[in-house]
This record gives sequence, structure tokens and C-alpha cells, in this order.
Amino acid sequence: MAEEKKLRMGVDPIYDARPLGKGKILVLGFQHMFAMFGATVLVPLLTGLSVSDTLLFAGLGTLLFHVISKFKVPAFLGSSFAFLAGYMAIAPNQEPELLRYACFGVACAGLVYLVLAALFKSFGAARVMKFFPPIVTGPIIICIGLNLSKSAIENCETNWPIALVAIFVVVICNVWGKGMVKIIPILLGVIASYLCAAASGVIDFTPVKEAAWIGLPFHYENTVFSIFTDGNADTELLISSVITILPISFATMMEHIGDISAISSTVGINYIKDPGLHRTLTGDGLATTVASLFGAPANTTYGENTGVLTLTKVYDPMVIRLAACLAILFSFCPKFASVIEVMPSATIGGISMVLYGMISAVGVRNIVETKVDFSKSRNVIIAALIMVLSIGINYSTAGALNFHIGGLNIAFSGLATGSLVGILLNAILPGKDYHFDEEGPNHTGVDLEISQGKSLEM
Repeated sequence: MAEEKKLRMGVDPIYDARPLGKGKILVLGFQHMFAMFGATVLVPLLTGLSVSDTLLFAGLGTLLFHVISKFKVPAFLGSSFAFLAGYMAIAPNQEPELLRYACFGVACAGLVYLVLAALFKSFGAARVMKFFPPIVTGPIIICIGLNLSKSAIENCETNWPIALVAIFVVVICNVWGKGMVKIIPILLGVIASYLCAAASGVIDFTPVKEAAWIGLPFHYENTVFSIFTDGNADTELLISSVITILPISFATMMEHIGDISAISSTVGINYIKDPGLHRTLTGDGLATTVASLFGAPANTTYGENTGVLTLTKVYDPMVIRLAACLAILFSFCPKFASVIEVMPSATIGGISMVLYGMISAVGVRNIVETKVDFSKSRNVIIAALIMVLSIGINYSTAGALNFHIGGLNIAFSGLATGSLVGILLNAILPGKDYHFDEEGPNHTGVDLEISQGKSLEM
């Protein structure tokens, strides 16, 4: 019975909402697109992927997620920050030919979601989550942010004044902002820094003038499919990309669960039970795999849009689907994408400096809020090995652990090694005490976005 599946948390559920007029739906749709926009387009700027491609598959991925989750969950899928470390490990200088291999690794990571979804369906979330407790996922997330820190500083060094504008605006909006200002600090930081750079003559707008108004969002040569059709596929790099990037999915899957918990708390319906985490994970995973195959970043459920739900009290998933359609529409405008792509490196550096630091801080928060007991030796050992391996190997001379298997040279990144060691140690060592509550979703969880939307109090 549908009523029995509701989890009331002090917010009227979507079934009690009055019908919305077409005008209000359109305004709300633009508001949701506005909320996700800054974070979503930042990922392709940091990695070298296509902005247009990103918008297209953020929209298509969101629609696919809604179909698989039975049109019940008001979630938007935007670009995932967690996979930045994977893209930069495979294509450190944004080489197009290497980005295709990174996308292959991310596509495989998306398929891991389907494995976890099947386990949830078969054994229940509480039993499976014992193998992915905060003592494992927290240190992994801390290391994701710290491993990215070098690139943020290098971008800032191109023009510190422009970078500082972005940093100050993001910090001010996060700490003192109200309403929508607090939800979209990335976008406001980008706009302020971008305008300062334009006024000082730092930006070359020639590519914008030359760009067409209408065009296809992606090109075949940038897709994963082109690796296998050009006849020059690098088997070693394919395997290494999978080994490097796949473990990151353990953190992003926990992020997904945290986001679904937050949406459940906001709307007042337990989406963890209905339509179920097995469906939402499947939708998120397939959206990530499809986007990656076509050269777009990995997708993830967005906390920014949860913040908009909190502000507006309108929980109709139709509004989210409209925002997805608007993103798809804008993806067919190369001139619009070009305006974003000419953004100066210093602006990107300023935003990413705050972002990468906050990713690490979220890992710390996840450990603190779940009350991980560090008086237990097992927890200290697990966290210590994850962090030392993840960071130490990354900054070693080789930058990875290299193994020769059957004539192939396979590279294990620091993050991959640390993640796998942490998961195995947690499974082997006695004393697992983490319990995942399916009946009472709460705000505690992984949120790799810079937005404070989840904690907004109205």
C-alpha cells in the first residue's frame, strides 16, 4: 500500500501538493537548471571534456534515472566531482586521446552501481553496507580532495587576483548567503571572477565569435567507441584506467545513498524503500555509463537541487524533468558552450581550491557525524593505510604501483590501492559495528558538492 510506504518527516509529501500552472513549472524548471549549472559545467572545464556533451548527458541521464526510478524521485543528475582524480590520473594534461580511456574506466565504474543494486535487492541494504562503512569511505573521500590539490594551486598561479575573487565570493555565499545564494555559490563565484577577468582584458573572446549558434553536442572521435574502431587500442591503458577509476565508485555510491536520504528527508517520503535503492542506484549507474561512453563526465545526484526543493516546497519530479530538457536544449548551442570554455584558468583554480578542500572536509565530516570509534585499533589501521597508500603512491616518483602481468604493464593508482586495501581490511578484521538504517533516512552521508543545500532550514 502506497500510504504505508511513506516516511513522514514533518514535510508534506508530493501527493498533497496542489497542481502547478504551466508558468510556475517553467520558472521552477529554470531555477533547477540554474542551481546545477555552475557545478555541472565546472567538471568538463577541469578535465578537458566537452561542455555541450556534459549538458546533453546530464539532461538525458536525469531522464533515464526518472524512468528507472518509476518517475518518483525528484533528483537531478549532474557532473560528479569524485571522478576528477580518475580523469587527471589518466589524462593529466587533458589530452583528448587519453580522456577517451579515462571515460572507459568511468563507464566500467558505472556498472559497479548495478552490482551493488543487485546486492541490495538480494540481501538488503543494511547487510551490504557493513562492507562500506564510513571508516572506509571517509578516508577515501579525504584522499580524493587532497590528491587534487596540486592542480588547483597551479591554476591559481596563472592569476592570483582573479582566483581570489572566485574564492572570496564562494566563501561569502556559503557562510553568509541566504536562499538561492547559498545553494549556488559555485555559479556566483564563477560569474564574479569571470566578469573581473573580462573587465581586465584577460579573456580572449575570439572563439566565442567564431562558434556557431547551433551544432551537435559531441563528436565521435571523442567517444569511447572510437578507441575500438581506430585500430590502435592500448590494452594496458584500458586495464589501468579501469583499475585506477573503478574504486572511486565506492565513494560515489555512498554519495548517492546520502543524497537519496537527504531527498527523502526533504520530501517526506522514504525513497530508500520505494522505489528502493536498487532502482535509484541502477538509474545513476546506467546514466554514468552511457554518459561516459559518449565522452561526457560521470553523473551523480545533486545536492544543489535538493536545496531548491527545500526552498520552494515543490517536490513534483516533473519540474526536475523540465530542467533536464532545458539542459539538453542548451547543449545544442556551441556559442553558449564557448562562452564557458574561454573561462580563465585562474577562475577555475579559485573555485577548485575551495571545492577540493571541501571534498576532503566532507570525508572528515562523514567520519565525525557517524561517530567512528578511533579508540578501536582496527579503525585506526584501516584509516591510516587508506590515507598513506592513496596519497603516498600518488606523489611517489612513479605515481603508481606498476605490475607486469602476462606481458602487460598494469598501473595501480594510489587511490585505487588505498581503496582496495581499506575495503579488504574492513571485511577481514573483526569488530564491524556500522549499521545502515533503511527505515529512517537522515542528512548524514557523503555529499561531494560544495552546496550547503542539504542543511537549509526554512
